[in-house]
Amino acid sequence: MTSEQQGRAAAAAFRAEHHLGFQPLGDLVALIERATPHDVTILDATPDEHGLTMRDPVRGVAFIGIARTRNPMRQRSTLAHELAHVVFDDWDGTPSLTSRSPQEVRADAFARHLLVPLQGVAELLGDRDSVAARDLSTVVQSFLVSPAMAAIALQSCGYIDESTKHEWMTLSTLHLATCFGWSDQYASLQNDADRLRSPQRLLARAINGYGEGVISAQAIATLRGISLEAATDELSAAGIIPRTPRPPWLSAADLPMVSVDLSDLDDERPEDTTP
Repeated sequence: MTSEQQGRAAAAAFRAEHHLGFQPLGDLVALIERATPHDVTILDATPDEHGLTMRDPVRGVAFIGIARTRNPMRQRSTLAHELAHVVFDDWDGTPSLTSRSPQEVRADAFARHLLVPLQGVAELLGDRDSVAARDLSTVVQSFLVSPAMAAIALQSCGYIDESTKHEWMTLSTLHLATCFGWSDQYASLQNDADRLRSPQRLLARAINGYGEGVISAQAIATLRGISLEAATDELSAAGIIPRTPRPPWLSAADLPMVSVDLSDLDDERPEDTTP
């Protein structure tokens, strides 16, 4: 199988395993953390860094880090791309500095078919002879993918030809959102993608520790990337108050009776026989 075929097959298997059908995927971070044992975080990164994945070989659990950005469609494709490396156990390969490796091509294919499955596009648009830019916008808005990714799917489904695909791949999501009336939704997606986000399981354990009085509110604030005051107010509003440990105090009357044998103290000292 080619890298493209491997990526498509693995994406279809992932959807089937987790009962996702062919419908658009909503919150991809929540989906991955719910469907897999892996953790996902959205963090600050340099402009050239979009995502990375690390694996704990002992527990077999991966940690996926994705950069915050004003480009929500790219963030989703990056997250799906990194998930592909986890699915395929791409831990030992050496990255190529001159060309994209088969592993990277395969991860791109996985991301595309996971986010915008061809059967899902066909179900959305139905049986028709031709499509227009409005239909491209519909696919982008529905599946939350870039125009380039949507155009590739449309061409693969037979809705457009090669030249139209290349033409539409140059369009931006903002252009389509503005032209077809969903710029408010796109602005909301941008705001969500540009926020820090902690791994849900890690944060849940930390909040539980805070409630037990063994983790400070500052630790929660640092994990969330918010101020101490904001973290304290949020926890208090949710009714989460740290429990103050109370060590048990006992009075003398509560102590058990102790029997002490003092008979050895009553023995006579042996006579000194030193001349």
